[in-house]
Amino acid sequence: MTSTTLHPLTLHPMILGFLPSFSDEQRLWTLLVVPLLVAAYIWVLRRKHLTGMRFTNTGVLGRVLPKQSSWRRHVAVAATLLSLVALVFAWARPEGVEKVARARATVVVVIDVSHSMQAKDVSPDRLSAAKKAATEFILQLPPDFNVAVVALSGKPETRLPPSTDRGAAQRVIAGLELQDATAIGTAIDEGLQAITLAPPGPDDKPAPAVMVLLSDGQNTEGGSPLEAARKAKEQNVKVYTIAYGTETGYVDLDGKRERVAPDKAGLAQIAQTTDAKAWTADSAKDLTSVYKDVRGEVGFEEVKKEITAQWAFYAFAFAVIAALGAVSMAARWPS
Repeated sequence: MTSTTLHPLTLHPMILGFLPSFSDEQRLWTLLVVPLLVAAYIWVLRRKHLTGMRFTNTGVLGRVLPKQSSWRRHVAVAATLLSLVALVFAWARPEGVEKVARARATVVVVIDVSHSMQAKDVSPDRLSAAKKAATEFILQLPPDFNVAVVALSGKPETRLPPSTDRGAAQRVIAGLELQDATAIGTAIDEGLQAITLAPPGPDDKPAPAVMVLLSDGQNTEGGSPLEAARKAKEQNVKVYTIAYGTETGYVDLDGKRERVAPDKAGLAQIAQTTDAKAWTADSAKDLTSVYKDVRGEVGFEEVKKEITAQWAFYAFAFAVIAALGAVSMAARWPS
């Protein structure tokens, strides 16, 4: 049986969830001096209250020992302790997250082409609006980004392998036609396979990849969507999802009217599994707006950046407050 030694501060994520990560976490041990200083301060205050002084001439005492506002003293001590905490954080080399534009990437666009996409709750119909929005999305991606297109149906198929040819992407999307069934899990697997076809960069390393999956229905065939999502996470591929269409949408198939509401919960779970975001769109305008948000997500990546200077500034600011408090207590203000 093996045991794992954890840093004690990592055992309290609810307490430290708002804090950055640190390059030198072992230095955070010095924070143990803070509760000791707090205990010492409380002890001194209690000693002060328990210690009496005999002085018969209270008028002279008032002039010799003018009254001090206790709140100034408390503020000065609190600011001093906060300055110490911020200084320790700066010493531990904190790291923040910054979004920077990707130099290159592979974006797999998965578009549902099942028969439910002929519903007219989105003008002029779901598929036509989805084609238009997806085309605009692709054309506004950086030119160095590779784009792949996967048609989502009962038998998902890669219609365009990763390519920087935006004209080819436009033609492929324009040629998408309705097909039977919806195999979301298989479509994710197909997208992961398409990513492997992307050409490597100058350093022979594959470009980071993301997937944008639009669907207006529930999974009806193929493997488990969540299992495919977990596979995508293992490969560091985020799957952004768009639940498309209204709750009241319907289609007439074989003389029978069927409701075709999107599976918002299922798609959101796919995105959550891969640490991505999920959107809903029930109109062409909404879909255009969603793709704009998606572009902001896939066009950038999160990079860790040291923010020692930021916490050093916090320490300085608290130190200034503490110094002002000390000066205020030392000065004899006119009554």
